[in-house]
Amino acid sequence: MISMLPTSVALLAVCAFLLVLWPFRARLKGSFNQSPLPPGPPRRFLVGNLLDIPRFRAWHKFLQWKDQYGDVVYAEALGNSILILNTIESVTDLLVKEPTVYSDRPTFTMVGELMGLDKSMPMLQYGTTWRAHRKLSRMALSPDAVKKYHRVQEDIIAMYVDSLLEHPMDFASQLRLTAGRIIMTVSYGLPVQTPDDLYITDAEETMEMIGKATVPGAFLVDLIPLLKYLPSWIPFNNIHSTGSFGRQRIEQLISRPFEHVLQERAKGSAQPSFVSDCLEKNRSNDNAESKVSLDLIRWAGGALYGGMCAPTYATILTFILAMTLYPEVQIKIRRELSDIVGLHQLPSLQDRDRLPYVSATVKEAMRWSPALPLEHHYRGYYIPKGAIVLPNVWAISKDDKSGIPSEIFAPERFLQNCVKETATDPYLYAFGFGRRECPGKSLGDNNLFLLVSYISATVEISSPKVALGHGIPPKPNFSAGLVSFPEPFSATFSPVSNQAVMLIKEKVVPLQSADYITQ
Repeated sequence: MISMLPTSVALLAVCAFLLVLWPFRARLKGSFNQSPLPPGPPRRFLVGNLLDIPRFRAWHKFLQWKDQYGDVVYAEALGNSILILNTIESVTDLLVKEPTVYSDRPTFTMVGELMGLDKSMPMLQYGTTWRAHRKLSRMALSPDAVKKYHRVQEDIIAMYVDSLLEHPMDFASQLRLTAGRIIMTVSYGLPVQTPDDLYITDAEETMEMIGKATVPGAFLVDLIPLLKYLPSWIPFNNIHSTGSFGRQRIEQLISRPFEHVLQERAKGSAQPSFVSDCLEKNRSNDNAESKVSLDLIRWAGGALYGGMCAPTYATILTFILAMTLYPEVQIKIRRELSDIVGLHQLPSLQDRDRLPYVSATVKEAMRWSPALPLEHHYRGYYIPKGAIVLPNVWAISKDDKSGIPSEIFAPERFLQNCVKETATDPYLYAFGFGRRECPGKSLGDNNLFLLVSYISATVEISSPKVALGHGIPPKPNFSAGLVSFPEPFSATFSPVSNQAVMLIKEKVVPLQSADYITQ
């Protein structure tokens, strides 16, 4: 220990010296560029705008900056350059029209490097491995490929609607489990009646950890990566222990269900799934150069849960909240369902083109309070090189060009026969941008449509306070994390009709009676 002390002291001295210089990185880089930086708030000595950017709900501050400085805003935080894009036009100009420049991700030292999530597609830097992930995902999740999952989605969503009728107080927790069930079943072919505690509970806990770790500024080591070299014996330094714990949880998240698929394939009983399809296409591929590693497929499967479960949950919970506040929307949805689909069957994805108001309601649920108010970071190379680019989805969603105030939940803003100019389509921003657009977009979109249409066709949602004659519900509040969803609220659910209940029971009873044997 004594012989190691001088080395440790020297290392600490070097780290301290570099930490002092770190905040000046952006200014040193900018000194070689004669072009002015985009407008932005005044920067303080050393820390830049670090103290100006809230740790939570930063998108609200960015919207204020849009009013002050314009569509594109430049800021700094401890030497990190940040470019904030507040309009769909600026996002399109940079992220869509310049994909080779703005397709990279910044490095998250904690969740990426130390926890090991840098092997997952959402965190990968643009390059050969990322392109292999992208090709794999686009092939297995194309609009045609996901048609095989329509029945599974319908079955699981019917189970959720049944839970609204049987256990309405648990509507939020059951919705989270429903979103997890869909993704686990699609990703790994797990039976729809798989007990939640086998996979989904662990997955939810791990995703909660990842969500907290990817909030900008959650860990100082993300802002100052040099801190990762500090010895673990330094008091209060939990960087390495936190990283080690996270690595174990993430490894379990992606490995357990993947091993299940391998076992099922070995027995010849694997159900259709994303992972099974990828393994089969890889096995039958005669071109050795086109084959991908099992590890890549393993990580691609794991990425689906994180990329799709939370946004589905947040968007539908927002829809349920909105229905307690705007009951007239439910009436219009049910009227359209009754006219087009009828009362003797549940809606299906084949009915979607004939249900414009339901489709507009899905868009409005994505727009009213975006699940991802700040889209995942991009790293650019012009303004200046290495700048973190933040598309401010919150600001993009707040356009009033339809003439309907943005704070009102109104599907009509997307219907041409209701407004002079329709609002910006959420499909342009809700699933990412450019090369980083979510490859599971079609699958996620189908989830939202089926959930909105099944819920609306079967149950009437209301606010307990209004139902008891106690006035209007309180103003909605949303969480402040990376994924934004309504904070706990109360809602009541009553069956629309006996016929609707019978339709749900006819689908659910056979599913509940099926046996599932734990492997």
